Amino acid sequence: MVLAVVKPGALATLQGSVRHGLRHQGIPGSGPADALSRALANRLVGNVPDATAIEITFGGAVFEFREDAIFSFAGACGAAELSGALVAAHETQFARRGDSLVFVHPPAGARTYLAVAGGIRADNVFGSASTFLPAAFGGYSGRALRSGDILEAPGVAQEGVQLVTPEPFRPHMSRTHSLRAVPGPDYDELGPAAWSETFPATNRMDRTGLELSGPWPRPENGAQKLSAALFPGAVQLTPSGKAFVLLPDAQTTGGYPHVLQVIRADRHLLGQIAPGDRLRFLRRSVDEAYSDLLAKTRYFAEWLPAFRF
Repeated sequence: MVLAVVKPGALATLQGSVRHGLRHQGIPGSGPADALSRALANRLVGNVPDATAIEITFGGAVFEFREDAIFSFAGACGAAELSGALVAAHETQFARRGDSLVFVHPPAGARTYLAVAGGIRADNVFGSASTFLPAAFGGYSGRALRSGDILEAPGVAQEGVQLVTPEPFRPHMSRTHSLRAVPGPDYDELGPAAWSETFPATNRMDRTGLELSGPWPRPENGAQKLSAALFPGAVQLTPSGKAFVLLPDAQTTGGYPHVLQVIRADRHLLGQIAPGDRLRFLRRSVDEAYSDLLAKTRYFAEWLPAFRF
């Protein structure tokens, strides 16, 4: 299967599996910002959950199928146009040679995942095909997709059973978000008020993280602390008086106060936060975070048995 990029939209990258075991060398895991939506799209075309797919940020992307293909998409865009005909997310779709696929800007959410049968061929670097933009490796020559790029997939377009994601397993896109979090190592600089406040997301966001405004305290001593290990979902106070939440391409260490940590079960929700959205944090203990992860994994196992948050 061959897929041509006509327009990439605001940002489109190839995202495969997460890189493991390299954080001590300063190399983050990368991978999809919303791993659940990517897995749901892959499920509908017979791929493994972490097969390489296209991560489309804020819609506006246009693709052309140069061969017949089986595809699906999930995430922010609930529908797209296939050569002028409306096609729905969360369903197996079939494209003919010459068909164009158009994604508009979603009313809520930030990222949509386009999967094709067999996965998309990409540069495998350090054990993963995921694009890491800051260091320009993985994916498609280490960069975001551009108009004119040609993507290949080994899948063969043989129409078969059309799958539909059951309604209970479809994430709901919203402009308000409740994220479960545990206190971070520097929680003392934040205090209990954080659990009752709502924080707006600013326009400053990319695959490294997103900025939250609101009543955050300014870090003591201008945030001068010894650097420590960080992971996606870390919430740090910045000297600007705002907070920054780390996403898959973020740095692996940092010295800003690490006041909260979004729990693993909810990290995928960070990938669907758009500018202007409002967030609140729900306090969890470490034991509760483990229980939440187990419960959520068991819930989705009925439809995604091989998926891990």
